[in-house]
Amino acid sequence: MERPLDYLNNLPQNDWLIGYSSHQFNQIAQELYLELTQLSACGTPPKIILAEREPLRFLASFIAACGANCPVFICNPDWGTQEWQQVFDLVQPDIVLGMGNGVWGIGNGNNIQCPISNSIMIPTGGSSGEIKFAIHTWETLILSVQGFTEYFQIKRVNSFCVLPLYHVSGLMQFMRSFTTAGKLAIQPFKAVESGQILNIKQSKFFISLVPTQLQRLLQNPELTEWLSQFNTVLLGGAPAWNELLEKSRFHRIRLAPTYGMTETASQIATLKPDDFLGGKISSGQILPHAKVTIRNQQGEVLNSNQIGSITIHAQSLALGYYPKTRENQTDFQVDDLGFLDEQGHLNIVGRNSDKIITGGENIYPAEIESAIQATQMVADICVIGIPDKHWGQALTAIYIPKKSDISALKIQTLLKDKLSKFKIPKYWIPQQNLPRNSQGKINRQQLQQIATEFLQNSIK
Repeated sequence: MERPLDYLNNLPQNDWLIGYSSHQFNQIAQELYLELTQLSACGTPPKIILAEREPLRFLASFIAACGANCPVFICNPDWGTQEWQQVFDLVQPDIVLGMGNGVWGIGNGNNIQCPISNSIMIPTGGSSGEIKFAIHTWETLILSVQGFTEYFQIKRVNSFCVLPLYHVSGLMQFMRSFTTAGKLAIQPFKAVESGQILNIKQSKFFISLVPTQLQRLLQNPELTEWLSQFNTVLLGGAPAWNELLEKSRFHRIRLAPTYGMTETASQIATLKPDDFLGGKISSGQILPHAKVTIRNQQGEVLNSNQIGSITIHAQSLALGYYPKTRENQTDFQVDDLGFLDEQGHLNIVGRNSDKIITGGENIYPAEIESAIQATQMVADICVIGIPDKHWGQALTAIYIPKKSDISALKIQTLLKDKLSKFKIPKYWIPQQNLPRNSQGKINRQQLQQIATEFLQNSIK
């Protein structure tokens, strides 16, 4: 398997990095690589925290660190003091690259050896407060790229990246382009939203979005037209609602809803755009580098169309969470519930841990949220369960009304034909915004707090 520096040397001389200087990228990567290999020559390769804010420096530093076989921890420069404290305590780095100062300083390295040399630690969690690092390697990321190119039957991947590079969804867009000698355009989402878009031929590019970004682009006719020209619009990071999918289909957006996570080095299931435009709704077929089984609580494999827990077997699977590797390296049991249909398409039902038990009935918020979205009366919605002495948990909808005159009663009336009575939320809490992270994932702990405070105040 080719190493990071081989790819660097094989890159076309023309500007493969759109919006930045490819020559400068090369220069920074080569210089830093030499410095890191000299440091490594004195003993163990240094542990590196990578928190460069500037995309070109971030990517060049990443390649240099991987090339020099240094364990590299990818970090979000915008983490707060508490999160950084957590990270420094866990990692105890030798070198910190970035952190807004543009220089790199030597840390107070310690004796915790990385379980695997040349490992790439990608952050996960965060929205729940606890940051974990999934342990990947150059090989696991490359195997994800190979699964992608085989599935889409392409040799070179051109990516238009508007997602954070420190997140698996941004990093893998770089990996796909860099290792297949494709082009990579990088632009902040805000610039795209304001219409200052890099000049590319969209029909030759993939773009990755999270649902909230797609929703915002579809509110602007010019950006909707721009988006409809892309070869493929990968959609992931959080569940998409039906209204958003229908609107995308109406505007002929070549959408490819995906399913994956940090631990699988991004997607392991993707619906192809032609299937999406043809009316199919699912997370699509499983990519060639992965395999999915659906199991019941006893661990037995279920047949098609039977809902159960998802177990993933993939070549791109993370080896554990830093500093521990997993004992079972082959199978990864996730918190998601779903089923495989007759065509082998994966359908996600919801998360096991989000399951709400009310009056003995099992309820999955995704189904209720989808029905509420379909009323077209809310801009955003999340359904949670709050403790209730009679029912165990009481269904609670926290929502943003589309217009100020929309009442919970209006929405409930529309839901009567769509949902069983026990699935209609008992409490309705209007808000001006919901706590979501940059990936569009909701912070459920914060929602519990909002609901508790709201209900305490309304009882007074």
